[in-house]
Order: sequence, then structure tokens, then C-alpha cells
Amino acid sequence: MSIGTRIKELRVLNGLTQEELADRAELSKGFISQVERDLTSPSIATLEDILQCLGITVSDFFATRETEDVVFGEDDYFLKDDEQLKNTIEWIVPNAQKNIMEPIRLTLEKGGSTYPDNPHEGEEFGYVIKGEVIIHKGNKTYTAKAGESFYFVSDKKHYIESKKGAKLIWVSTPPSF
Repeated sequence: MSIGTRIKELRVLNGLTQEELADRAELSKGFISQVERDLTSPSIATLEDILQCLGITVSDFFATRETEDVVFGEDDYFLKDDEQLKNTIEWIVPNAQKNIMEPIRLTLEKGGSTYPDNPHEGEEFGYVIKGEVIIHKGNKTYTAKAGESFYFVSDKKHYIESKKGAKLIWVSTPPSF
């Protein structure tokens, strides 16, 4: 990690100019500029002064920052084949089952289905990419074809099946797979 880059990032986040930070830390604008460009390194005492002006502790400043993954590709997917139900579930967001919302890509073979899910607090949303699915909710059934989506509250026993096979995106909250 570049100390200078991190200081500049924090200074900008705090809405300060180099001159304002220098005044608060009782340093020169030129010194702050050199530190931010990694042309010089501040002493520990000077670094503590700068960080205090930026509202951060030395330990927090050097703590490892986790990067947030936002975009995922096929290499990130987790796959589960269920030969009994003739389906394949792909978690298209890693560790999604720990989130409030769980998006998966579901492939139903001919005659395939999902496990029946009991009524629960939550919602289900799906988008049919290919084929046709039958949504069973309580004692009613609904059909969705390629290019169509579905949404329902999970207040009744429900499951999805396909007579001819289908591929869909399914988002469920809370996670149920």
C-alpha cells in the first residue's frame, strides 16, 4: 500500500485541500504534496498528526482493506447437480446463500423440478431464459415461458417444474437452497 496515495484518498474523502490539511497538521503544503506523491515519508509522529486531522487512527490506516467483489463470471459459479430431481443449480453470486437475496441459475431437465418449499416469509422472482416452467404455489399453477418472469410471495408451499426442460434465473429471499 502506498502511504501517500492512502493519505490523498482520505484527504479528498474529507473534502480538504492540501493546504487545509497542512494548516491543520501544522505542516507545509509542499510537504503534504511530497508525502502524497511518495517523494518523502513522514516520521511516525508526523504521520500520527496527519491521520488525526483526517479522523483515522494509525491502526485503522494500516488495516488491510477488503476489496468488494461486484461482478462475477462463470469461473466464480458454484454448481450442484441433483440427479433425483433432474436439475442443476448454479449459484451465480458466490456465497449468495448467506445473503438476504439468493440469485441462482436453474436448469431443469425434461421432467425436472425443485424440492417443494414450505411457506415462509420471503419472496421468489424468476426469469425464464429458455424453455417453459410451471410454478406451483399452493393449489394453483402458473406457466412462464422464455422471456417471461414470475414473482410471488412465499406464503404457500411452492416449487417449480418443467415438462420439456428449461433454464432460468431464480432469486429467492431468504435463501432456501
